[in-house]
Amino acid sequence: MLSGKIVVMAEEENGGSTEALPPPPPVPLNFSPAQAEPEPVKKKVLRVPMARRGLGSKGQKIPILTNHFKVNVSNVDGHFFHYSVALFYEDSRPVEGKGIGRKVLDRVHETYDTELAGKDFAYDGEKSLFTIGSLPRNKLEFTVVLDDITSNRNNGTNGNSSPGRHGSPPNETDRKRLRRPYQSKTYKVEISFAAKIPMQAIANALRGQESENSQEALRVLDIILRQHAAKQGCLLVRQSFFHNDPKNFADVGGGVLGCRGFHSSFRTTQSGLSLNIDVSTTMIIQPGPVVDFLIANQNAKDPFSLDWAKAKRVLKNLRVKTAPANQEFKITGLSEKPCREQMFTLKQRSKDEDGEVQTSEVTVYDYFVNHRNIDLRYSADLPCLNVGKPKRPTYFPIELCTLVSLQRYTKALSTFQRASLVEKSRQKPQERMQILSNALKINNYDAEPLLRSSGVSISSNFTQVDGRVLPAPKLKAGNGDDLFTRNGRWNFNNKRFFEPAKVERWAVVNFSARCDVRGLVRDLTRLGETKGISVEAPFEVFEESPQLRRAPPVVRVDKMFEEIQSKLPGAPKFLLCLLPERKNCDIYGPWKRKNLADHGIVTQCLAPGRVNDQYLTNLLLKINAKLGGLNSMLAAEVSPSIPMVSKVPTMILGMDVSHGSPGQSDVPSIAAVVSSRQWPSISRYRASVRTQSPKVEMIDNIFKKVSDTDDDGIMRELLLDFYVSSGKRKPEHIIVFRDGVSESQFNQVLNIELDQLIEACNFLDEKWSPKFVIIVAQKNHHTKFFQSGSPDNVPPGTIIDNKVCHPRNNDFYLCAHAGMIGTTRPTHYHVLLDEVGFSPDELQELVHNLSYVYQRSTTAISIVAPISYAHLAATQVGQWMKFEDASETSSSHGGLTNAGPVTVPQLPRLQENVASSMFFC
Repeated sequence: MLSGKIVVMAEEENGGSTEALPPPPPVPLNFSPAQAEPEPVKKKVLRVPMARRGLGSKGQKIPILTNHFKVNVSNVDGHFFHYSVALFYEDSRPVEGKGIGRKVLDRVHETYDTELAGKDFAYDGEKSLFTIGSLPRNKLEFTVVLDDITSNRNNGTNGNSSPGRHGSPPNETDRKRLRRPYQSKTYKVEISFAAKIPMQAIANALRGQESENSQEALRVLDIILRQHAAKQGCLLVRQSFFHNDPKNFADVGGGVLGCRGFHSSFRTTQSGLSLNIDVSTTMIIQPGPVVDFLIANQNAKDPFSLDWAKAKRVLKNLRVKTAPANQEFKITGLSEKPCREQMFTLKQRSKDEDGEVQTSEVTVYDYFVNHRNIDLRYSADLPCLNVGKPKRPTYFPIELCTLVSLQRYTKALSTFQRASLVEKSRQKPQERMQILSNALKINNYDAEPLLRSSGVSISSNFTQVDGRVLPAPKLKAGNGDDLFTRNGRWNFNNKRFFEPAKVERWAVVNFSARCDVRGLVRDLTRLGETKGISVEAPFEVFEESPQLRRAPPVVRVDKMFEEIQSKLPGAPKFLLCLLPERKNCDIYGPWKRKNLADHGIVTQCLAPGRVNDQYLTNLLLKINAKLGGLNSMLAAEVSPSIPMVSKVPTMILGMDVSHGSPGQSDVPSIAAVVSSRQWPSISRYRASVRTQSPKVEMIDNIFKKVSDTDDDGIMRELLLDFYVSSGKRKPEHIIVFRDGVSESQFNQVLNIELDQLIEACNFLDEKWSPKFVIIVAQKNHHTKFFQSGSPDNVPPGTIIDNKVCHPRNNDFYLCAHAGMIGTTRPTHYHVLLDEVGFSPDELQELVHNLSYVYQRSTTAISIVAPISYAHLAATQVGQWMKFEDASETSSSHGGLTNAGPVTVPQLPRLQENVASSMFFC
């Protein structure tokens, strides 16, 4: 083999001829080729969130109260013992259905107290159980019996037993042997030791020495809270608990109620362990008669005008109680025929001595009216509810069924429902504080035996923290005029925009039948001139034909574009679109896609309602930004004098991912990244948007190498745009604001997304190594702040970086905006990485400034503008996907979900002019 290789190599070197070559030397018999030493594999060092470098000092100090309640733990020498729980049926089949575990373990606790050495335990409802101190043995097995409350044979009508007859065991001896009612199930429970968790881990976490043990110990305490709520009959949604109290219900329309409850979770903070309690809201189905819910859900006038196909979808798996026995069942479907026609086999024992079973075919209606003597008022011509199995149906007339309370409604809310929910669930700060104080009393955690055994005691006082109010940054309007901010707000009265655009080569498209278009154009032109915007007369006003108003949305949009193309001399630069009813109508998605992706036309939509000067001024803010203008700028941008940003080319990114509505597991997620341009400006942004696999939070298209020379990722186009728009300068600093990730995903942001960002930079220039700052912004948390002794929200600019913040990591809370309604929700910023070396004050001031550069509004916003723009881009482009026919679009890549491979439709690329002019405003 070795000599053969030499010949081949020689042939290659001599053009294929071997005539002049000497024969190869003989290979010694004891020859063994030396093995090359493999190069040591460099183990990648995983990045972890950075530690806090210090506290900020700028701003006016203000005492603040927060909804964290101090927790003392006296039993730090003990241990939590973790046990795995496995549930089986009598025939050893594993129990897979959820919801039964708590009932089974409650029965174990009350039946086998001695075998458990009298110990209480905390059970998570699934596969984990915790005790304080160990159980008598490492493995325990129990058998318990539960009444089967959802038996198909209880008072129902199916083809295998007599409705209303429970039957009986073969004889009395069997009954004694079974020691259980006939309609019941036997469960086998295995409890096995899994781990031991020292309570000392909680004390270590308070000193900033977090470990897996400390997180597990806090999880045990949270599980104790969940179990405490479960014993009170609450609906559990993660760490939120909802009591069955009509005082907490608010009707939001469509048969849906907003249910107010409480979030409770233990947190380690700089000042120790605290219990974070907040008001929480979830959606539930309106309890009561099934028909009443369906009428409300479909906005129908009576039961006879209901859409039963829709009703079948919404009712599936909901729980009902049936009259007159008041037993609970789960709905599996509807009968194919109405109650008076739906037949079933009735089985009855004869009254003769032989007691033979006789069968007869009867309708569900006849059975309940004639055999059960129940008066049915309106069910005869309606479908029955099926609470049995597909092949063994059990039918009930619909009017005998009422929906059980506290059943979650998980579908997406309509615009009206969302608005109603916001209106009815908001509370002013003082009202919220009173509700939270009451929650502590109602939940009565001091009575929870496991918390007492853990040595846990909870203070009833709100924690006081030291807040600081940062001064609002100075803003500039046109002609160098100052914009004066008051309570986080400003206006353009008698002011011009900083850089007004020109509205030219434009037209009006009217899908609405009720609008004075000429008056609208006249007012828009007049107001535009006062803001410095020159508004030319529109080319044309395109009115939709009345015959098309009932056509599908895509057809209406296509027909309108055919008319536009036939009448205009060339492509318009801007279209003002009047929608039929409301901005989120079904024309909006197809219209936006047609303009932005297919034709590169900037468009502004409005819904003609109360159109006044204030409305039109807000409209002009958006139009000016979309056409490349700027409404206002920071004075520090004009100077320029932003620390660590103005002197070194700095790029600011905002990143977000938008997912489909609840229940839409096959809708692609939309990843959006926006980047600043024209450095040293931090007010101008452009967007890049991609589809990716459904429900995937990490952005997988930041860097996408398609060949040795081509990168088709998001970052490349943003870096090139920054380079071109910033005087051919590469960014030396890149500051990334990431939205929508939880603390458990921080390491993925640092080790997956950041790696892609670095690769994208190196692919453009392998010698270029910009410094990165990574900041995660969270709105989905439960920390609130209150002014002591004041009914008002905390003032805009309030920042908190002490006591309730993480004991080690670099995080802070900022209320940049003025909370005008309800209680302000602060944004929680986590600084995961800072290679630039910002001081705490410099970084906090930059974040505060970025809340004032959002071009769509004249107020400070609650989260930095780059994230707001990314969120807008992702959600608005997501509107297109609702109208995409997946069969007509090419697939960009396959994603894997639990359901198997999913083809992800590829988004059409945005035209350059709309991508760089904040098309998403």
